[in-house]
Amino acid sequence: MELGLKDKVIIVTGGAKGIGEGIVKVLVEEQAIPVIIGRNENDNLRLVKEISKAGGSALQVVAELTDPEACKGAVLQTIKLAGRIDAVVNNAGVNDGVGLENGNYTDFLASLHKNLIHYYLVVHHALPELIRNKGAIVNISSKTAETGQGNTSAYAAANGGRNALTREWAVELLKYGIRVNAVVVAESFTPLYEKWIQTLPDPDKKLQEIRSRIPLGNRMTLPEEIASMVVFLLSEKSAHTTGQIIHVDGGYVHLDRALANA
Repeated sequence: MELGLKDKVIIVTGGAKGIGEGIVKVLVEEQAIPVIIGRNENDNLRLVKEISKAGGSALQVVAELTDPEACKGAVLQTIKLAGRIDAVVNNAGVNDGVGLENGNYTDFLASLHKNLIHYYLVVHHALPELIRNKGAIVNISSKTAETGQGNTSAYAAANGGRNALTREWAVELLKYGIRVNAVVVAESFTPLYEKWIQTLPDPDKKLQEIRSRIPLGNRMTLPEEIASMVVFLLSEKSAHTTGQIIHVDGGYVHLDRALANA
C-alpha cells in the first residue's frame, strides 16, 4: 500500500533494535527517512549502514534520553541533519523490574526517566516542527499498564502515563490537526525480551507457556506486525484516527484466556 510517507522525516527513539528497528525498516520500505535516536552509536550506525546498502535512507543521532538536555539536543540535531520533522515515534524504554516491595524512590524515578519522561520531552521539543508540518505522533505502550505483571511498578506507571499522554495530546493538538495514537505491545520476542527470558530457571518452558496463552495462533507478535500498525497510523491513510490506544497482541489482553488452547 502506498502510504504517502515518501521523504517524511520521522524520529524513532530506540530505533536501532527490536520493535524500533522493525518500525525503522517499514518506514524505509515506504521511502520515509527515519531518524534513529539511541544511546549506542554502534547499534545506530549498524542499522543505518544496512539500510543504505539496501538503497534506503536513514539518519541517526546519539543521545541518552534519560538526560533531559539530551532529549532537546537530539531534536535540534535531527532538524540540523534533516531540515524538518514530520512525525515522532516514542519507542525507547525498558521493563526494568522496579517493584513496590523491593523498589525505592531513586530507582522508581530513574525508571520514569527511562520510560516516560523522554516521551514528553522529545515531543515537547519537536512540537514546533510537528505544528508546521501537521505531523503525527505514535507512542509505543505496554500491556503492563492494563494487566499488571508484578514487580514492575515503575514500568507499569510509565505505560499508564504513555496511554494518558496519548489521549491528552490528541485533545491538546486537535487545533493543529496533529494526530496522536498509541500501539500497545503484549508479547513480542525482542532482544530485551530474550534477555529477560534467559534470567528464568527454565526459559524454554516459560516461553512455551507464554506462547500457549496468546489466543491468535499461540505465537508472539512479530516486531514487523507492530511496525506495520505504527506506520499506518503515521500515514494519511489513517487521517481520521486520533486518541486511540490500539492493541497489536493477538488478542492477549482482551480475549478470554480459555480461547488460547482451543
